[in-house]
Amino acid sequence: MSTPPDPALTHAPAAPGGKRPLPRWPVQVPAVAGVLFLLITWQVAVHGPLARADERLGRALVHPDRASGLLADLGNLVVAVPVLVLTLVTAAWRARRAGADRWWLPSAAAAAVMAGLPALIVPLKDVMARPGPPVMGPATGFYPSGHTATAAIAYGAAALVLWPWLRARYARRGLLLVCPVLNLGVAFGLVRHGYHWPLDVLASWCLCAVLLSSLWLLLSRSSRRTSAGTPGLRSGPG
Repeated sequence: MSTPPDPALTHAPAAPGGKRPLPRWPVQVPAVAGVLFLLITWQVAVHGPLARADERLGRALVHPDRASGLLADLGNLVVAVPVLVLTLVTAAWRARRAGADRWWLPSAAAAAVMAGLPALIVPLKDVMARPGPPVMGPATGFYPSGHTATAAIAYGAAALVLWPWLRARYARRGLLLVCPVLNLGVAFGLVRHGYHWPLDVLASWCLCAVLLSSLWLLLSRSSRRTSAGTPGLRSGPG
């Protein structure tokens, strides 16, 4: 019996402008991620059993080395944001060349999510005031992880915006592989080098899953409206 093809990777008819539909996104993701984020935040705030177990695990995993430091740096603003900007400019250029209506919307929406991220992360860091692993000294403000959030939004939003313009199946498979690998690498580096506790990283992933779900919903609705009859290509005099 043959294995059915992956719905996210099948060659569905292209939308106007040569775009491919966005991959499916489980509707349960934002709900589960939101509940898990609230649970983790509560445990960290009251220093509950989950937070104490997290700190024991973090101490056992810490082993600073050059490799972990380099992986953690993939979540730096100076690394992740230029990758996102380059992707957004490329996608907007492709859409404009294809004559797509509202060619700027996907890139602008992704940029807005990235720009608004500090407004969520910084106040949470200040309110929670969680101390970091021992190697970070007496400073506070480690929950949630800003590097993790930066990487998740930058690489995740870049993948969502770039996906519709990838026509080859191997390219889409590669994108589905590279994005999680980058984020896992950042997480490993942050915990292994002692920059963050594991729950700092997991909480940021949960928060970013909600944000990326919202971005996916906006982009997929815009794509469906175009496919359903809203002009997707400019016609007539400009």
